[in-house]
Amino acid sequence: MDIDSFLHVMSWISVFVSLLLAFFLLTVKTQNKLANKLFAFYLLFFAIDNIGIFISEDFVKAHFNLEFFRWTICALILPVFYLYIISVCFTDFRLKAKHLLHAIPFIVTNMFFTFRLYFLNDVEKIQFYNFRSQMPELYGFQILLGLQIVLYSIAVFLVLKKYREIYQENYTNPKTSIFKWLFQIATVVFALYYLSIAKNGLRYTDYDQLWIWANVIMQFLALAVTCWFVLNALNHPELFRGIDSRLQLARDILQNNESIVGEKGTQNDAITAQIVLLKQYMIEKEPFLDPSLTIQELSNQINIPVRDLSILINHHMNQHFFDFVNEYRIQKAMTILKNPLKSDLTVLEILYEVGFNSKSSFNTYFKKYTNLTPTAYRNASK
Repeated sequence: MDIDSFLHVMSWISVFVSLLLAFFLLTVKTQNKLANKLFAFYLLFFAIDNIGIFISEDFVKAHFNLEFFRWTICALILPVFYLYIISVCFTDFRLKAKHLLHAIPFIVTNMFFTFRLYFLNDVEKIQFYNFRSQMPELYGFQILLGLQIVLYSIAVFLVLKKYREIYQENYTNPKTSIFKWLFQIATVVFALYYLSIAKNGLRYTDYDQLWIWANVIMQFLALAVTCWFVLNALNHPELFRGIDSRLQLARDILQNNESIVGEKGTQNDAITAQIVLLKQYMIEKEPFLDPSLTIQELSNQINIPVRDLSILINHHMNQHFFDFVNEYRIQKAMTILKNPLKSDLTVLEILYEVGFNSKSSFNTYFKKYTNLTPTAYRNASK
């Protein structure tokens, strides 16, 4: 099998996997309909872009306008991926008319192609297609796609930053946090796109063989990433649980309501009393044993408005809600590990008992607070 044939096989596999997953996402019954549909369209647009490798010259010559239009589909891939990231992060996200602004590059490109390409005669279209790598229209389009990669990579990571901050201030369940996974997939996806910028630069050189090998490598990486995404989605369905984007960060509440607190760093008697009450409640009632405890639920239990509780923990106690609750879980785990009467309990049983539901998260936070693993701490306590 020569390199061209191998590239075609890789392309067929990649397109098949993408279309199969897209069909599944569009037909499966789930509460995450919007997120699934957006990712399905991302995969669909990716597949449409990918089929160019094995489209025959005869088909292109018979359907020039369809081929030109297929090129412009690239301008929709990253906007849909960006909207998908938002839809997974925030459960209250809904598509609105303003989101059509993301389609402007696609629309403008097609308007330009309408006057520059679509109405050419067949001879002119053949000439343009045969020398497309030298045409200024393609240079401009590649620059547009490059700008998209830069802008949307920044936008995606800003969304993830907002998600992480809101999550840490309002939620505690490590297993429902999707930040790490989304950060990984976004990093890998944009790494591939930045590599594609470098790869596309070879299009305008005389290194034809290197251009082909670059396509093979990129095709393999794209297929690997798609399969990796599928495996993660199937093995960890909880990754699709989002949070409410309408929740405010403590610093934003303080900026909008400066009268809530005095000068930064001061604590009056009422605030001190609330901190004492909160700590006492955490010790006596142990609400942290609930693995899915949120700041809203704790607010309801202790009868402190959620806004005030958020400021109390995140501002006056200088802790994220996430870390605040997990500290009590770790202290509870330390007590159990030191207790000789509970030496028969495994570390896995203990982490579930104190409110964790992920061994990796428990080990990470336990070592953060004690500088020891749970097993090492138990042995040192004997």
